[in-house]
Amino acid sequence: MIRSLSPILPFLVGGLLLPLLPAKHRTKALLAIAALGLLVVHSLDTGSTGNATFMGVELAPVRVDGLSKVFGYIFTINAFAAFLFAYKLDDLRQHLAALFYIGASLGAVFAGDLITLYVYWEIMAVASTMLILARDTKASYNAGMRYILVHLFGGLLLLLGILLHIQNTGSAAFGPFAEHTLAAWLVLGGVLINASAVPFSSWLSDAYPESTVTGGVILSAYTTKTAVYALLRGFPGWEVLIFIGCIMVIYGIIYALLENDMRRILAYSITNQVGFMVTAAGIGTAMAINGAAAHAFCHIIYKALLWMSAGAVLAQTGRSKCTELGGLWKSMPWTMVLGTIGALAISSLPLTSGFTSKSLILQAAGDEGWVLAWTALEIASAGVFLHAGIKFPYFVFFNVDRGLRPKEAPPHMLAAMGILAFLCIFLGVYPDPLYAVLPFAMDPTFTVYKAGKIVGQMQLLMFSALVFFLFLKLLKRTDTIALEVDWLYRKGGTLLYRGADSFFNGLNAATALFVKRTVSRLDKLSKELPERLAVWFAGPLMTWNDEPREKGEKELRSAVATGTVAVGATLVAIILALALVVAFAL
Repeated sequence: MIRSLSPILPFLVGGLLLPLLPAKHRTKALLAIAALGLLVVHSLDTGSTGNATFMGVELAPVRVDGLSKVFGYIFTINAFAAFLFAYKLDDLRQHLAALFYIGASLGAVFAGDLITLYVYWEIMAVASTMLILARDTKASYNAGMRYILVHLFGGLLLLLGILLHIQNTGSAAFGPFAEHTLAAWLVLGGVLINASAVPFSSWLSDAYPESTVTGGVILSAYTTKTAVYALLRGFPGWEVLIFIGCIMVIYGIIYALLENDMRRILAYSITNQVGFMVTAAGIGTAMAINGAAAHAFCHIIYKALLWMSAGAVLAQTGRSKCTELGGLWKSMPWTMVLGTIGALAISSLPLTSGFTSKSLILQAAGDEGWVLAWTALEIASAGVFLHAGIKFPYFVFFNVDRGLRPKEAPPHMLAAMGILAFLCIFLGVYPDPLYAVLPFAMDPTFTVYKAGKIVGQMQLLMFSALVFFLFLKLLKRTDTIALEVDWLYRKGGTLLYRGADSFFNGLNAATALFVKRTVSRLDKLSKELPERLAVWFAGPLMTWNDEPREKGEKELRSAVATGTVAVGATLVAIILALALVVAFAL
């Protein structure tokens, strides 16, 4: 029976039942839900289940193959580690948001049709926003509002593209877009926004650092990687993604080096790392897709580990800026050691998971002759070691001792970090279990540990370390804020609001003035019209007497205004009017 279950069910049912459980049992239930989710993913058979028809369109809510399954594995593994990290957290809002967010992410990667994908896509946007707002600060509120607006815009692009695609093809099946139609470009645009592609990447570095301690760990894993899955599924071989990915890897490095806040450094690093995966999707070969899937798998592990170490520091010190941290290795040695393992893994140090996954992408770029892309990725690899491999642990745990002596992170946090640190090393030393679950069978002759690769990577890392310490004075951050593309839509949004406010309020004022004048004129006309008609009809009669015409008109107007018109004159006017009507009628 478990082989036919949807992977989302444990998380959906868990989210509905969790409020009914006593608070002391909720975190245990979360761990059980994540473990059950992993078991369900592992037990799924290849194929589609739950197929149905909606408005004449065939739906496949659950489609299982190698690509969806590798993402299902890592999504549930990370969920277990994140819930363990949050074991002492007593906040039902965050627990529910996390369950629905993770469940929707699983639903998206197992969706066999575009309509099902869109439904889960929007649930992800709403649930993830709750993890940002749950911090209950002004900064988190502002970041959450911008976050949801950007994702709703991306969702609208996705929906419009899906509707056009269904109209053009009659099918909602989620597979590779073979033609570069308007529908395909709209879907691609919606997906790239979730992938934090430049220039729509600022939502990530703006929002994730303002989330809760646990929220940052969870957010780092799902939205961007779900987008990577969608690119691998729908747009393999679209060469435009190679250029977008190369821009992302460099862009993320530059701003991570400029940043002062430790969690913002990690946020920019996500954009950088996702750039590797986007580039691989653009290359589109079996090796490239395997590399992107493997790198997404390993990235979630070491990035969650880094966010956990940063979250532990934030929880214990209440500080997040590099200019306020330093010397923490003395009082938080285990957090330092485990966080450093994550830093080495993201830097692709041999014998860590980052090396065994990133090498596949570089191999794919070299095999296909993408020299410029390969060069950009190699430069980015050096830059990753600069900002995440050295800068993050150095400024947080070493550097200037500012006298902070917080307690070591709680055991449950260290246990969660320990699990992920073990995986970073295990998959670096023995990557075969990861390679076995990739979408395409690996070449039996392929080995990641060749002397040339190891020596070349070590040279690259040592050169990066030398650059870091030679330019350490320049890399030391001050308490400043780095402006980037988000400045345009934050300031632009303010200007747009003010412009719209001025335009529409001005339009309202002009309309009110027009109506006021029109009503005034109609009122005046309604008062003067009877007088004018009376003068017009009675004019010929006034010439029969000896009184001046002006005096007669004045008396007649006064009489009409006061309602004292002579009966005889009124009858004569009426008879003349009727006579004219009859004459025209005949």
